Amino acid sequence: MSGQIVACSPQEIGSLFLFEKLTPEQLGRLCAQGRVELFQPGPVYTEGDPATCFFVMIEGTVVLSRRVGGDDVEVTRTSQPGVYAGAMQAYLGDRVRQVYNNSMRVTVPTRFFVLPADLFADVMREWFPMAVHLLEGLFFGTKNTQAMIGQRERLLALGSLSAGLTHELNNPAAAAVRATATLRERVAKMRRKLGVIAEGPFSRDVLVSLVEIQERTAERVAKAPALSPLEASDREDTLTDWLEDHGIDHGWQLAPTFVQAGLDVDWLEHVAAVVGEEILPNAVGWLNYTIETELLMNEIEDSTTRISHLVDAAKQYSQLDRAPYRVVDVHELLDSTLLMLSGKIGPGIEVVKEYDRTVPPVPAYPAELNQVWTNLVDNAVSAMNGAGGQGTLTVRTALHNERLLVEFRDTGPGVPPEIKDRIFDPFFTTKPVGEGTGLGLDISWRIVVNKHHGALRVESVPGDTRFQVLLPLTAETPDEEPV
Repeated sequence: MSGQIVACSPQEIGSLFLFEKLTPEQLGRLCAQGRVELFQPGPVYTEGDPATCFFVMIEGTVVLSRRVGGDDVEVTRTSQPGVYAGAMQAYLGDRVRQVYNNSMRVTVPTRFFVLPADLFADVMREWFPMAVHLLEGLFFGTKNTQAMIGQRERLLALGSLSAGLTHELNNPAAAAVRATATLRERVAKMRRKLGVIAEGPFSRDVLVSLVEIQERTAERVAKAPALSPLEASDREDTLTDWLEDHGIDHGWQLAPTFVQAGLDVDWLEHVAAVVGEEILPNAVGWLNYTIETELLMNEIEDSTTRISHLVDAAKQYSQLDRAPYRVVDVHELLDSTLLMLSGKIGPGIEVVKEYDRTVPPVPAYPAELNQVWTNLVDNAVSAMNGAGGQGTLTVRTALHNERLLVEFRDTGPGVPPEIKDRIFDPFFTTKPVGEGTGLGLDISWRIVVNKHHGALRVESVPGDTRFQVLLPLTAETPDEEPV
């Protein structure tokens, strides 16, 4: 938007704090190469447009806003003469993308001193060469530092995830190894028991019946009901009495295995009726090994399935084999992140999922959203660990004002009001030295707001802290700016 060009007075612009130390010659050059424009109420420039001018307000009222999601959020409203905005980094040239970082509008007729961006860059380099070098060093140094520490933040998160994943994989892997070793031992005993039975004076019909009982017993193992500890104890006592009454030694050792397989006294009576008393002890031993091998194979299957699920979760979390920008179901991303972090969350923290499965998939960078979830879960867990390692982490999804809401709620001590406005600032952290970089929430904010055109906010009281991520349901032009 262009304003009405009016006369430029060197004395007037020299009264502004930004130019008060300039010489009359310098003020004259500014008036000659720049201009004074009068803007009526309305927009002056829009965030994201090419930054063509540097604006200094002479009189009036200016409002600066930032785009968050689909909304313009007011950042500053002032009538202070001399405030400036626009192409403030023009002196950095093409090394920085020269666009307006906010939107500016005026609410009353307002006069600005306007300097084209290229002329602003020229006078800065000519009049303040040392200041330009210092500003360049500050800008690029801070940016490089943020990038390096951001990489460090990612490596720390990766290390934590790797440790947690290793721990989670170790448990089922060790269980599978133990079960395999025990299974080998049981199969060897089955072979020996089979030899004893085969050498006995048993008819072919009895052996066939025993094999049939073995098959049906194996089937019962797969269908065994889950029992409470009290129910299991009562059944074990009953089976132990039956086994001892039928002359079977160490019945108290066999009974728990039979109960776990879902066998009862009626089943053992059926076995006794089929094989006869003389073969019953060997038959019971044979069936015991059958049950143990079935249970061990179930344990191996459960363990390897658990490993497979963990590997799938790691692939889902890393998104290494997926497109970097695509339509995703956030519930899949949340589940993979929570599984990857389960070792770090610990047994004292209960995880509650309140998913609205009716919410639609959204266009997103899934690997980077997983990083956001990781940072927010890590923050919540750290807060609750600081309060004794006990609490509840609730992850909720819902539709909110035509956007997808993902909320992480913890029962920790909360965010103190005096630091609430600073928690998304780079390098700000409340963790002890060495435990945090202060970039987790800053990176999360830039991923959500800058890259996904969403919003990230926090609501907190002691015992109820909620970090809320709001994502647009429809695609906007992806922002490739690195985070």
